[in-house]
Amino acid sequence: MGRNDEVMGRNNDILAVVIAGPTASGKSAAAMAVAREFDGVVINADSMQIYDGMPLLTARPTAAEMCGIPHRLYGVLNVGEICSAARWREMAITEIETARRAGQLPILCGGSGLYIKALMEGLSPIPEIPDAIRASVRDGLETLGVAAMYEDLSVRDPVMADRLMPTDRQRISRAMEVLIATGKSLADWQAEPKSGSPPDVEFATICFLPSREDLYESCNARLLQMIELGAVAEVDRAFELYAKRRQHQGGVEPPLMKALGASYFHAYSAGELTLENAIEKAQQATRRYAKRQMTWLNNNFISQIIIKEKYSENLNSKFFSFVRQKLLTLNS
Repeated sequence: MGRNDEVMGRNNDILAVVIAGPTASGKSAAAMAVAREFDGVVINADSMQIYDGMPLLTARPTAAEMCGIPHRLYGVLNVGEICSAARWREMAITEIETARRAGQLPILCGGSGLYIKALMEGLSPIPEIPDAIRASVRDGLETLGVAAMYEDLSVRDPVMADRLMPTDRQRISRAMEVLIATGKSLADWQAEPKSGSPPDVEFATICFLPSREDLYESCNARLLQMIELGAVAEVDRAFELYAKRRQHQGGVEPPLMKALGASYFHAYSAGELTLENAIEKAQQATRRYAKRQMTWLNNNFISQIIIKEKYSENLNSKFFSFVRQKLLTLNS
């Protein structure tokens, strides 16, 4: 692809397009359309699609769908890793800088509100947690169980505990790590001023918020398609790999194992659910997740363009005009 000098302004500022929306709203297709038009690179902002191991169940774009368009931060972490918002933010900023040097338009695409907020607003200055403390907390979680650790957190840090689900292993262990390492509640750290947006980056924001009925229909249909393409076998392989790594390494269950529908299809393979029940439960979980995403986007994401429907090609002219105007403003 050739260089696109328009993506940078006179002061070396760069335009970055953010395309957000709930699952199954068509944002990935929209990102690829913008990328084709403006010599862009699509950067993943989805907390599940960053992992390898379940590309079908996490709705990661396929090689055919990418159609030669550069995609970054898709499937770059293995099944046993944990990616924090801070880690993703560093990787995303690196990819934006790489796009700047190549003269390409960075297009961030995803529905993970925490990731998008971390990039655009920055994060609280929480210190790095020493490996020894992290390992100690994880060992305690494995030995005592999540219920006991949550009870301990409730005594030591009731404010933070009140914000968490008693079964959320990852966030409970994170809150405990921060408390032990710093002597200060994670809630207090989160109240500190954030680091701010990355320097020299101008954001252009697009958000899909289709009707709930259309979105639910898309969620249900897409899950059935995932099953036809082999999502159950994919889940089985991922759980088998995770079990082997956990046996040797221990640690907190990685986020990928909580991908929408994964636990239900794993239960089906174990003979604990029928396939029909597993599909029904997975569809319900997906719809509930989409509803939470819609609520978060409505309340927390300030978008310059809001699309009240799923993506379709007839919207391209609107997107292209918006991005072109942003590029002209950046260079004026």
